[in-house]
Amino acid sequence: MRVSYAPILRLPSCPGLNQSLLLVRIGWQYRIRAHSASIGRSYASATENTAKNTRIVSESKSSVSSNTSSPQAFPTSSTKEAAQSSSIPPDWDENPDLSISTFSQLPSSTFGYNQHMIINHDFKEALRQILWQFRAPIRYAFAYGSGVFPQTASATKSPSAIHPNPSPAISSMQGSRGKMIDFIFGVSYSQHWHSLNLHQHRDHYSAIGSLGSSFVSRVQDNWGAGVYFNPYITVNGNLIKYGVVNLDTLCRDLSEWDSLYLAGRLHKPVKILRDDPRVRLANQINLISAVRTALLLLPSTFTERELYGTIAGISYLGDPRMSLPAENQNKVANIVTHQLTNFRRLYAPLIENLPNVAFHDSRCDSADWIDDPNTNATLAQDMDPKKRGNMVRRLPRTFRSKLYYRYQSKFQIPQREFEKMLEDSNDQDPSRVKRQQGGIFEQRVASDDQPALREEVRKAIKGTVQWPSASQSLKGVVTAGAGRSLRYAGEKIQKYREGRSKEKVEPGSSKSQGSKSAQAPMKNGKEP
Repeated sequence: MRVSYAPILRLPSCPGLNQSLLLVRIGWQYRIRAHSASIGRSYASATENTAKNTRIVSESKSSVSSNTSSPQAFPTSSTKEAAQSSSIPPDWDENPDLSISTFSQLPSSTFGYNQHMIINHDFKEALRQILWQFRAPIRYAFAYGSGVFPQTASATKSPSAIHPNPSPAISSMQGSRGKMIDFIFGVSYSQHWHSLNLHQHRDHYSAIGSLGSSFVSRVQDNWGAGVYFNPYITVNGNLIKYGVVNLDTLCRDLSEWDSLYLAGRLHKPVKILRDDPRVRLANQINLISAVRTALLLLPSTFTERELYGTIAGISYLGDPRMSLPAENQNKVANIVTHQLTNFRRLYAPLIENLPNVAFHDSRCDSADWIDDPNTNATLAQDMDPKKRGNMVRRLPRTFRSKLYYRYQSKFQIPQREFEKMLEDSNDQDPSRVKRQQGGIFEQRVASDDQPALREEVRKAIKGTVQWPSASQSLKGVVTAGAGRSLRYAGEKIQKYREGRSKEKVEPGSSKSQGSKSAQAPMKNGKEP
């Protein structure tokens, strides 16, 4: 088959270097000679020392920001050969060490580069400048949502109606969309962070800020999903909303799916502004878990839009806000439609590492297809119960337990036998290094009738999402204050009405992106 490459990033010109070495490898059809990957890495190393003002270095510096041990933010190659030459373990997610503290402890030097989305340089710098207005230390940060990644072609409001005095780069990027920009800040010590931030930005908090940082941190860590939001805050003339989360809470949700509140946000493309090695590892576990969960919900063949729509819709199941007229009901389809190429960059390298799924589409032979939003490539997965049983076994621990309990009831497994099975599948004992292979029970789950399996997985997702999302929404009324809460609710209702209006004008357009099997987890979809 003809070899083709898809460049995702341009480096400064260098004689003798083929810029097409900067690749995202998609499926089975890309092959690159081993020495090319080493050439690319050598050049990247030289570039880091000699091209301080280039785009790739500036992206790297945004990743480092608060941690100078971070490597550059983008890979020179994400091919399998490059991963192998970096000594990445083939089963890196079996027993991950989430206690790491430096990027050099990651499974490979290019590990997790797929998480870094490429956005306009000036826009990225404007977002980074917002972070510098906080004296309290932010270890990990990302910007997300429609204020960063467009979800519609246009909007009715102008930037001046949203932002008091927007940065030129933000005005240029948002254009007529004019959206509040959402951030998540990962911090090491919640009380210490809020103590510093209350001293600098008391006006960011509602009345409960007067009760002190100890109370605020308890509200953050013990209520809802462990996030404390301050909405409608003006920083550098731009309207933002930021949520504060402890890094331990963030990593636990990413690796175990105990609430899917933050893990679900990171299922979609986000712009990471400050990186952390532990979070990068946990998020890679989160992303590959999303692929595995989606594969359990999908048939043997499906399209990219169906895959990404299923993944994007996972965290929306069970969200009580979706039963209310408080959000555009076509949100997931809008996200996938307008961010298809970013979804490819995020998930294609992970799909390549899975043995039971691959791209099977001749359109992928085109050198520029990865940046073509009109291409909807076809994928195929192996429905062998043994391989699918391995996927079940490698689902996040907390979520997997919920699915197991559902099937214990369905299969009528005695409690003592079931508890013994759970003990054998325990991943938490550091003295035991266990290979996560599906056993008879997991294979039986994977062999269940596809509609029945889909329904059980959906119910397990709902059981994970429902209470944390509901309690986090209620907490938001307290942390934001009455005025901001009413404003927020009003804007959500307006989005719901806009979605309904568009649906009447273009019946079925936004819901036709996926097959019935893919729509199952995303029919109530919205962006969290």
